Amino acid sequence: MSTSHLRAPLVLSVALAALGAGAAGCSTGDAGPAVPHPSGKAAAACRALHERLPHRLFGQQRTSLDPDSAYTAAWGDPAIELRCGVPRPAKLTPGSEHYNPTAGAAEVNGVSWLLEKRDGGHRFTTTDRTAYVELTVPHSYDQPAGALTDIAKAVRESDPRRS
Repeated sequence: MSTSHLRAPLVLSVALAALGAGAAGCSTGDAGPAVPHPSGKAAAACRALHERLPHRLFGQQRTSLDPDSAYTAAWGDPAIELRCGVPRPAKLTPGSEHYNPTAGAAEVNGVSWLLEKRDGGHRFTTTDRTAYVELTVPHSYDQPAGALTDIAKAVRESDPRRS
């Protein structure tokens, strides 16, 4: 086990504590997360990720969603939700009114994530992949960044870092 693996939750906890409150919180419910509509290489990367997603994430069992999609997944109750193929976050988009080149980011086991604290929890979005993967973790989970260590391998294997 690498030292970065052991330090990741601590580093992210400190980074999250430094973030201010964000916009509206993430939604949960029986319907599941909104399904993104990626195309091309992003869609292929998302389908590959879907096949590699763990059955348990952050100690929570994967749940069934309605609608079922290769671009979404959820674990536990309240749900930790994943959406693959989301648009590039405005904080990472030059020219956007929300662009912030110094937005909080951290690398966990070889995957770089944009960190955003929201009213309902935390949103983490990959920053260096073909497909943007968004993971929302409700506030009810202690150490929310721990979910990133559980999913990093699947992200690395399904969507290699952009060069």
